[in-house]
This record gives sequence, structure tokens and C-alpha cells, in this order.
Amino acid sequence: MAMPQDPVWFITGCSTGFGRELAHRVLEQGGKAVVTARNRDSVIDLVEGSEGRGLALALDVTDDAQIARAVEAAQAEFGRIDVLVNNAGYGYQASCEEGEDAAIRAQFEANVFGLFAMTRAVLPGMRERRQGHVISISSVAGLVGFPGSGYYAASKHAVEGWSDSLKAEVEPLGIAVTCVEPGPFRTDWAGRSLEQTATRLEDYQETVGARMTGTSRVSGQQPGDPVRAAQAMIDLVANPEPPRHLVLGGWGVEQVTDRLEARLAEVRAYRAVGEATDFPETER
Repeated sequence: MAMPQDPVWFITGCSTGFGRELAHRVLEQGGKAVVTARNRDSVIDLVEGSEGRGLALALDVTDDAQIARAVEAAQAEFGRIDVLVNNAGYGYQASCEEGEDAAIRAQFEANVFGLFAMTRAVLPGMRERRQGHVISISSVAGLVGFPGSGYYAASKHAVEGWSDSLKAEVEPLGIAVTCVEPGPFRTDWAGRSLEQTATRLEDYQETVGARMTGTSRVSGQQPGDPVRAAQAMIDLVANPEPPRHLVLGGWGVEQVTDRLEARLAEVRAYRAVGEATDFPETER
């Protein structure tokens, strides 16, 4: 799937982390990018010196009206959107039992429903041009569940399953779909962007409690480099046959590989049990 030589990027959640580094690198390399955040003032500096190539917009992906205005402004400025990067979202930690309904729903509004709405708004143009790339920043937690991250994992698993269906629908139309699944990177995910409901039940202290403590302790010391991750995403768009999954970071690659191999082994171990639940051949 060939992309234009000068693709127009539309990146959500650019105030910090992956979104900010990606926007900076795209513009630094002479590309065109629409950079967005809930507070436009937090991303204006990204487009300084990039007149005609950078556009800073206010965008809350949970607000349908703002999505419509942002997409319209991007198309008015550049005529098209070639690459959508669904980066807006945040982490929430709690035990599955102690998760708070309002916090869970708010996370899904941003991580899942906002991402769905953003993609729906951009797809018509991509479909008309028979060209485009939808990149959603998922997580290793979109493929592996960890204690304390049940609701965050659920939001990312939802994006992963939806992306499988999206790919099946739009790939024949020339549109690529990729989920990027980072492990621990030096972003604000484990710092000010992380919300937690502290576990108060003793039974979860050695699992959920330990993970929450560990997450806070390593904030700012994670092995993943957001700048290298941003370049990997730029290279991904240049790839004529981009992958459906791109796991980032050595720890993440190891975790996902181990989990998928274990899952495959389990399915194979119980293959006979599963197959035996079909009607016998003689009754079909």
C-alpha cells in the first residue's frame, strides 16, 4: 500500500509522550502534521517554524463536535488526511474488584469510544482516495493482562479486536491498519497521566498493590525511548506492507511472545475437547 511521498499526519494527544515526540519528529523531518490536544496552548510550540506544514488544534476525542471541527480544519488546510494516529488516552490502575464505575467509564470514553469516533470521522476521506493508514497506540496490555491493569487492558483489548475487524473491512480499499503496542517507555503514562484506585483489600496487596508500587517506582526510568518509538512509527508508514501489530521495547516483545506461545500451546492441548463439541459428520 503505497503512501504519498509527503503524507499528512493527524495525531491525537500531542501534549506529552508518544504523541508529542511523533509530532515533533514528523515536522522536524519536513513532514506535514495536524497536532492536537485538549488544550491547544500545550502544542502550539510544536508547529512554530513549520508554517504551511504544521497545524495545532484543540481536540478532546470524547467530544464529537470537536472531532468534526478538527477533521474539517485539517482537510481545509491540507486537503486530506493520510495517516491517523490514535494516541489520545491514559492509564487507569485498580483491582478488578475495586475498580470505580465512573473511572472505568471515563477511561473507555477516551481510550475506546473516542478512538472509534475519531477513526469514523477520518475514514470517508481515506476510503474515497483508496489510501490511508490508521495507527492506534495500544499497549502490551492490549495483548497481555497484568494485575492492577484489568480495566486498562480491557480498553486496549477492545481496540485490538476492533482493529482486526477494521483491517478486514478497509484493507481491500487500500487502507492499512496497525496497532502499536508499547511496553514501558519514558512517557508520562506512569506519572501524572496515570489514574489509580488504591487497593484496600489485603488479598490483593501482593498482586495489585505490588504492581502499583512498582509502576510508580520505575516512572522516569523505563527502558523505552519515545524518540526511537516515534521514528519506528514514521518508518512504519513508509513500509509498503505495514504489519498489523508493532510491539515496541524489548520487555514488551518478550512478554507478548511468551504469552502468545503459551496461549497457542493451551489451545492445542485442548484441541480435541473443542473439536468434540461439533455435531458428528453423520449428523451434518
